[in-house]
Amino acid sequence: MLQNAFNRGPELLETTDSDNKPGRPETTAEQQENSLVVDISDALSERDKVKFTVHTKTTLPEFEKQEFSVVRQHEEFVWLHDRFEENEEYAGFIIPPAPPRPDFDASREKLQKLGEGEGTMTKEEFTKMKQELEAEYLATFKKTVAMHEVFLCRLANHPVFRNDHNFQVFLNYDGELSVRGKNKKEMFGGLIKHFGQTTDEFLLSATQKDVDEFFDAERIFLMDYHAHLKDATAKSDRMIKAHKNVSDSYIKISSELIQLATIDTNELEKFLAKVADALEKARKVENRVASDEDLKLSDTLRYYMRDSNAAKNLLYRRRRCLANYETANKNLDKARAKNREVGATMEVVDAEQAQQEACDKFEAISTKAKEELTDFKNRRVVAFRKNLIEVTELEIKHAKAQIQVLTGALQSLKEEL
Repeated sequence: MLQNAFNRGPELLETTDSDNKPGRPETTAEQQENSLVVDISDALSERDKVKFTVHTKTTLPEFEKQEFSVVRQHEEFVWLHDRFEENEEYAGFIIPPAPPRPDFDASREKLQKLGEGEGTMTKEEFTKMKQELEAEYLATFKKTVAMHEVFLCRLANHPVFRNDHNFQVFLNYDGELSVRGKNKKEMFGGLIKHFGQTTDEFLLSATQKDVDEFFDAERIFLMDYHAHLKDATAKSDRMIKAHKNVSDSYIKISSELIQLATIDTNELEKFLAKVADALEKARKVENRVASDEDLKLSDTLRYYMRDSNAAKNLLYRRRRCLANYETANKNLDKARAKNREVGATMEVVDAEQAQQEACDKFEAISTKAKEELTDFKNRRVVAFRKNLIEVTELEIKHAKAQIQVLTGALQSLKEEL
């Protein structure tokens, strides 16, 4: 079974450089006076887990050292995300989406099936298929590392999140955080909570009129935007799968032609060998097309699908806060009506205090939410513009490479005729 020690080097920089990561701002933290720069310097993939080495450089006075590293597992990233989600102080913020769980089962299963079917294919075909699957496994591994790093970069570059105590413990504590994954009962509880939130959100949308047109427009936009992103991601994945299928077909056709060339020893041998060589070159280009589309397009769509869902959760928290504020107003009116004849009582005083607290909380979350949603808009526009330009440039580059391969192959075949 394939295991990987992942080290930051030229190959990684080519496929998962910081500019490709949707969580990176245009202006890096290094340029700030009080900087906090976080990256994943290396990682080790084992059968049932991935160990990420989180490297931090900082000038913040909260840390004892200016540079340090710790080893973290995926469950600890999820734990950190949940701490932000559960903290009411961050109710007005878009909480960066937790990185997806590392999943190498599909690649491992393909490698295992390839090993079982080794006797049914030629040695050359087996070698090429194995190289393809190992490259696929490594690409998945690198993407996993990149998504975990993006999560940390979003936190490190946020003016409020970077000062969170749990985040600083995550970065600085040199030891395991003793965090375990959720058991079945907790997962079921989370599912029930999600259904409860969905139901509550539907009821609020049906019965509550938002006092601010900005948020009502944002809610409608985000619902449509998230649906379009989900559809685009699925279509992009199908397109990438088609490119990979073409690449695999090139391997089989090329191998069969080489086998046929070894049987026929006349002039046709050279002809078939050159065709097989051209198909091998085309396969490499086709595989690169799939890899770049996956990195530049699908990953960007998938990331902002999760990020838009985080923005929808922010709007839900605000609507829930508005509902609590309206309830507090009703309770205050009832308390005043009940005690109108006898003057102010403790019941009225308590109701007034609860109403004021609900009002302050709603105004605070609304103010902060406007800033966060505006930043979300600017961030996604910059990221999509950049990645769409890059994927277009790469498509043109690969199309030219394919033309060059085919032109060279035709020229070479003409010389054999």
